[in-house]
Amino acid sequence: MASEPLIRLSAFLAVLLLMLLWEWRKPFRQTTLGRKQRWPANLSIVVLNTLLVRVLIPAGAVGAALWAQEQQWGLLAQFELPWWLVTVLAVVVLDIAIYWQHRIFHQVPWLWRMHRVHHVDQDIDVTTGLRFHPLEILLSMLIKIGVVVALGAPAEAVILFEIILSATSIFNHANVTLPKGLERPVRAIIVTPAMHRIHHSQRPEETNSNYGFNLSCWDRVFGSYTANAKGGEANLRIGIKEFRERTQTNGLRGMLWLPFAKPAASKQQD
Repeated sequence: MASEPLIRLSAFLAVLLLMLLWEWRKPFRQTTLGRKQRWPANLSIVVLNTLLVRVLIPAGAVGAALWAQEQQWGLLAQFELPWWLVTVLAVVVLDIAIYWQHRIFHQVPWLWRMHRVHHVDQDIDVTTGLRFHPLEILLSMLIKIGVVVALGAPAEAVILFEIILSATSIFNHANVTLPKGLERPVRAIIVTPAMHRIHHSQRPEETNSNYGFNLSCWDRVFGSYTANAKGGEANLRIGIKEFRERTQTNGLRGMLWLPFAKPAASKQQD
């Protein structure tokens, strides 16, 4: 447990650097805006979110798991199961929870207002997988803590899940594509960049699909899977068409205010 922050940071940096190198060497598509226009705010909000969580919820989901274990709380604590099975069950259930959390954030208007900070990015790359509004990050952590305690997930499983979630989010938001021979078998197990790019489409029917971050099966099981973008992946337009003003989509101040804002150009209702 003492090594948990170092383990998570090391895994995060390793995957981040790998995907950055892949994007640099073989990007899937030319971005509409340069990194200098997008990355400062995208990375600044990551730092802000990390500091807020550390200050406001310092124990996090891992601390909640340790507390639940001490109290013998949670569903899994009521059964004598092998450690490996408990770990697998905990990771799978947490993955389902994240799928439904993501889906609900799209369907409930006030939650969508927070979540659209993630979607207004006019391009998609590794930094898109890290940019979320601080209110969404804090609420997501509280939801995760609730699931961890109710489930009785062991701390080791929570650490493993958070490493997987971070790694897959970086991977499936990357501006890369898998070789044709690998796309189908990999997508059968985990969410690929090609699959998740559809979720960032400007078309509402595509945005409201492919909610998975890690295991790809939940979209098929729960009827939210879109296999291919209408018009082809090469013509996929990223972002939210009502929000094209750069101060709203690429500036830190605009991103923080976005849950309370109207589209800068049209001033239309959501």
